Amino acid sequence: MRVLIVGCGRVGSRLASELDGVSNEVTIVDREPSSFNKFAERGLFGENSGVRFVVGDGTDAELLRRAGIEEADCLIAVTEGDNRNIMAAQIAKHVFGVKRVVARIYDPIREETYREMGLDSFCPTIEGANLVRQMISEDSR
Repeated sequence: MRVLIVGCGRVGSRLASELDGVSNEVTIVDREPSSFNKFAERGLFGENSGVRFVVGDGTDAELLRRAGIEEADCLIAVTEGDNRNIMAAQIAKHVFGVKRVVARIYDPIREETYREMGLDSFCPTIEGANLVRQMISEDSR
């Protein structure tokens, strides 16, 4: 599978590392060149890593084209900003016709709205609250 990840933070770099080499071609895009170095220094991208790094804005259609979006099977948008994630996901889905697109959206109201519009998304705010609620419910038994 050809995977394009927008955002080389903790989630994006971890995902790239886990998907790398498991019959996947992974490209990760980030505006900050130092993001790639930071996670490489922590050992996420080893010497045999096949992850391709592209510096630039994941909402720029021309940059996405250079990163290989036209051949991508999947785009995952996990930058620190909801707006950029939503925009990158919409560009991938509607401009380039990427079949599988996932966006992280922190704001629960926005996440629900965009999910209802057909955007595959997840909300760490909701997921985290649900997890904590389950944990404390289990402890109270």
